[in-house]
Amino acid sequence: METYTVRIADWRNDSQVLHAVREAVFIREQGVPAELEWDEFDAGCIHLIARDAAQKGIGTARLFPHGVIGRMAVLKEWRGKGVGATLMHCLLEEAIKRQIQQVVLHAQAHAGGFYARFGFRAVGKQFMEAGIPHVRMVLRLAGRSVDQF
Repeated sequence: METYTVRIADWRNDSQVLHAVREAVFIREQGVPAELEWDEFDAGCIHLIARDAAQKGIGTARLFPHGVIGRMAVLKEWRGKGVGATLMHCLLEEAIKRQIQQVVLHAQAHAGGFYARFGFRAVGKQFMEAGIPHVRMVLRLAGRSVDQF
């Protein structure tokens, strides 16, 4: 079994690694235009970083202070190995610590089932974002502990 770690990233110190993961997944693999991937919000978000045993970045996600989750990405060769689930678990734990009552995300339509396993529910109709079908998903955190995920 391959080992990895997940921790809260420091945007200033870890941004190069976070950029590399997001560029590999969103820009090169999925064809998202670079101008849509990078925005002014990164510096104000909580970022998680997953690294393999050699400390190479393999996954990332971000959480806005008001509860929006986004930019969740795992390198292709690491998918199906629990990295995404660990990232999500850590994001939810961080949201609960910060007393965020509800988290919201725009899931790529094909990944809706992944988020549903954590209790997210789809709200509204499917829509296009960066040329990819998405669905808005919501999870109420009020009164929950991280052990429930």
